Amino acid sequence: MDAPSDAFLWVKALHIIAVVCWFAALFYLPRLFVYHAMSDDSVSHQRFEVMERKLYRGIMWPAMIATLITAHFLVDWGDATQHYHEALWFYLKLALVGALVIYHFVCGYYRKKLIGHAHLKTHKFWRFFNELPTLILVAVIILVVVKPTF
Repeated sequence: MDAPSDAFLWVKALHIIAVVCWFAALFYLPRLFVYHAMSDDSVSHQRFEVMERKLYRGIMWPAMIATLITAHFLVDWGDATQHYHEALWFYLKLALVGALVIYHFVCGYYRKKLIGHAHLKTHKFWRFFNELPTLILVAVIILVVVKPTF
């Protein structure tokens, strides 16, 4: 097996950076929803609306796009393509990434619904909702590192 090229390693590094940024936002935005739902004054509601908007548009979106673009290049790079397309773990990982993208859009939907309606859902709902990306992250890491055979 040949050593990976410098370009491949740069793309891989950018992919890891993008994934970390995306997950940071996926973890933090629903946490803001928890605090938003627990707040009682209009100043706090407005502050959370601004924070949620800036996080979603300024960090979450660019990080997701960068994650997906760099992932595409990594999967399409040379000999790895055939290996990945034959492995069940790879398709399970793709399904979980698809679930994360859906979760991302659901966060955006809820962000808009919370504008002017801070008590749309209870803080307990948001706490549960906040745990979903953690479960997906654990599963994806196990799939990528262990590459289980089924």
